[in-house]
Amino acid sequence: MARTQILVVEDNDKNMKLFRDVLHATGYQILEASTGGQALALACEHRPALVLMDIQLPDMDGLEVLGRLRADERSAAIPVLAVTAQAMRGDRERFIAAGFDGYLSKPVDVDELLATIGWYCHGGDE
Repeated sequence: MARTQILVVEDNDKNMKLFRDVLHATGYQILEASTGGQALALACEHRPALVLMDIQLPDMDGLEVLGRLRADERSAAIPVLAVTAQAMRGDRERFIAAGFDGYLSKPVDVDELLATIGWYCHGGDE
């Protein structure tokens, strides 16, 4: 059985290592991007089951990347979760209103991360 592929868009090495370690340990295949441009190319080429999107990226912000993903028929239907340190009151609602399918705040809670990924990738079966 093929492993579920998740694209992680994160420019912080420490955060990427956490995602890599947790996702590999739980059987997911991870695609890694540290810029919005890389994320767009990987999403369109591989069409992962889910994208975990940092908002603060060096070349464009996560909102712009999301807009470009949604505008491309190859990636328009891929669920995209905002993963950000922007965790003030109203931020979750703001990102959902902008078109993200879900929201996780940093620092990431591993149990919440896995439960959320399970829901998006396996319909809550995990």
